[in-house]
Amino acid sequence: MNSKTPASGPNNASNTHLPNVTNAKQLLDAFDLDPKRSLGQNFLHDPNTLHKIVSAAELTATDTVLEIGPGTGALTTHLAAAAGRVIAVEIDQRLIPILQHELAAYPNVEIRCADILQVTVPELVGASPYSVVANLPYYITSAILRHLLEAEHKPRRMVVTVQQEVAERLAAQPGDLSVLAVSVQFYGKVQVMSHIGAASFWPRPDVASAVVRVDVYEQRPVAVPSEALFFRVVKAGFGQKRKQLRNSISAGLSISAAEAGTLLEKSAIDPMRRAETLSLEEWLRLTRETLQNQ
Repeated sequence: MNSKTPASGPNNASNTHLPNVTNAKQLLDAFDLDPKRSLGQNFLHDPNTLHKIVSAAELTATDTVLEIGPGTGALTTHLAAAAGRVIAVEIDQRLIPILQHELAAYPNVEIRCADILQVTVPELVGASPYSVVANLPYYITSAILRHLLEAEHKPRRMVVTVQQEVAERLAAQPGDLSVLAVSVQFYGKVQVMSHIGAASFWPRPDVASAVVRVDVYEQRPVAVPSEALFFRVVKAGFGQKRKQLRNSISAGLSISAAEAGTLLEKSAIDPMRRAETLSLEEWLRLTRETLQNQ
């Protein structure tokens, strides 16, 4: 749904003028709406935080931006002022009239009512380069990151608000890595840009938040022979928590413990180590050895 059509107002009256409406709570009250917990709706409204997010994205007037979950449009207006084109994808049909009202003055914003996980990037942005800037719904953060990074047409950069615990996992170093961290770091450089207090949201979330920036590689620093095999090996390694790699790889790849030990030794990896200690380069070496032994 592309939409710039003026919306009917609160309680089906004209909403051309909404006096004293300055934040997400007042907007939802004016439209007789409540946040949906099932959609993880915590609306980011603090101006300083919104400014920091847009600054971290380093947008120019020629950039295309994909925003996921615009909510009441607080971040969208900042993006519209900084970028040439903004595609705002909102799953909650109830919020579309609010977005239409709040963004009526921005002709460079396109509002789409859709589930981001059910549409492809070309359907949204075409073939043009794009960045993702969004306050992501926390309950599907990992799914959205995978959806975007595994797409054939990847963003050049992502600046997203996530749960602080997830931000720390994304930026983790060998010794504390996870499947999520390896999966995202495989595609780009991860940085935690800032932390956000609960008071910056309405309703206030029960968890701490952070802004993460991922600069997606145009060309990966280290070549991988097969992306599918790489992730199969990584998932095998992490498949049995607290198990030694030899046992995890053996179970995950359906090979004997002896064969798994040989693969690891050929990759210059101690079979007694655990998955969270391996660097990205070590996972890539193990993938190459696994391919050669198939």
